[in-house]
Amino acid sequence: MGAYLLSPADPYIKGVLSLSGDPMQGNAIFQMNCAGCHGFQAEGNVGPSLQGVSKRKSGYGLIHQVISGDTPPMPKFQPSEKEMADLLSYLETL
Repeated sequence: MGAYLLSPADPYIKGVLSLSGDPMQGNAIFQMNCAGCHGFQAEGNVGPSLQGVSKRKSGYGLIHQVISGDTPPMPKFQPSEKEMADLLSYLETL
């Protein structure tokens, strides 16, 4: 498929950012898809710590990081808009 470049005006990005996420659901998504590399408490493991990540990256930046696969070995992850909103909401609690 090649690289998929997203802009803040992308309909997916706009859709995600227009939703209110549920941090409890986001935690469940994180545990299933991210904790293996980032640690169960997002403290870092194979992947970096995500503690305070929402203070370092914008919502757009976090979405792009998750779905792009631009930083190997992190794989592309294609959650629905609601799942991504939930994941962002959880990341904001870290």
